[in-house]
Amino acid sequence: MTDLPSRIAITEEGPREGFQIEPGPIPTQRKVELINALSHTGVSSMQVCSFVNPKLVPGWADASDVLNLIDTVDGVKYTALWFNNKGIQRALEYAGKLHLTGCIHLCASEAFSLNNLNRDRETNIRAMHTQTADHQQAGIAVIKISVMAAFGCNYSADVPVADVLRAVEDGFEIASAHDAVITEIALADTMGWATPTRIQSVTGAVRERWPDIPLRLHLHDTRGLGISNAWSAMQLGVDRFDTTVGGLGGCPFARQPGASGNIATEELVLLAHEEGMDTGIDLDAMLDCAELAESIVGHPLPGALLRGGSLNRYRQKAKTTSGVA
Repeated sequence: MTDLPSRIAITEEGPREGFQIEPGPIPTQRKVELINALSHTGVSSMQVCSFVNPKLVPGWADASDVLNLIDTVDGVKYTALWFNNKGIQRALEYAGKLHLTGCIHLCASEAFSLNNLNRDRETNIRAMHTQTADHQQAGIAVIKISVMAAFGCNYSADVPVADVLRAVEDGFEIASAHDAVITEIALADTMGWATPTRIQSVTGAVRERWPDIPLRLHLHDTRGLGISNAWSAMQLGVDRFDTTVGGLGGCPFARQPGASGNIATEELVLLAHEEGMDTGIDLDAMLDCAELAESIVGHPLPGALLRGGSLNRYRQKAKTTSGVA
């Protein structure tokens, strides 16, 4: 165990991750409403949409409309997700609003790659070479390697640590071939297989192999272990996490309908603050956004604080009741 980080960097992915999986269409204006509200919580980075095939992900068929309507706030980096050159070209249309960087997307599970991207390992490696070159030609720096299904897979079960390391190595080989400088490695628990012990073994192995590259974790809360896994990672010094307000979302290609999305943003903020780590996020404002998100999707979200409330609210009530100013 290392010292806990003094600050946790959180990327809010609720809009992109959440609205991609909702069964019914979410009106564009409601998406804009949530994004604008999240912009005033203190988040420093937010993934607001994806540029993907609307036939596969109809929830983001209106990505351009949303970007045209949102109000950007200074100090917030607005990002989007894409997987091919068509997505790059669409993102470039919003270079003034979006913070554009490139990512090498890989899978530790070939079975998931086939189901999510319709590519085996070698085909995806070739696609990432092409995509890296496309990014650079467009003037977009490729700075991140992201490994999906890094902790387990619904299609192929347990994923060996060696397969995760191989995927990251593939990413560095792709980057090296294009003189791209990688400044972050992201590991995704896409289908919720991580446990605290798996977090330690996988992130520990990656950190030992590439000790100078910061790690980011994208943890799904499919089986209720998301916040425990985040805590395990924090104890290893990991200080970058993707989260979704209210626990929105889930992967549409995970073969697990109804599964929870990422760790709820407000839960990770609560954990960080109670353990003495800064996030820059106003927890009560984020909890208000979680309530807004729940009203937008029209069904209960899995975030526990939506039912339990923040500790600060109860502390304030206790002070008021006891007459303490």
